[in-house]
Amino acid sequence: MAKRKWSEMAGPQKFGTVAAGVVQLVLAGLAWSDLAHRPAKKVNGPKGVWAAVISINFAGPIAYFLAGRKD
Repeated sequence: MAKRKWSEMAGPQKFGTVAAGVVQLVLAGLAWSDLAHRPAKKVNGPKGVWAAVISINFAGPIAYFLAGRKD
């Protein structure tokens, strides 16, 4: 699929792009907030590594919520 300029996108495509971006930012924000407030002993691995992993698009925050937390 070829890259398209914002001006070439239809309304629903623009909405989907913005919605995906918002979901990504909310997931990352929630994950970073949880990581910041969670004691290190309740995190699987170093908190610094998880902070970096969370920045990887959708996969990072989801991985943190599935595998990074104890309890």
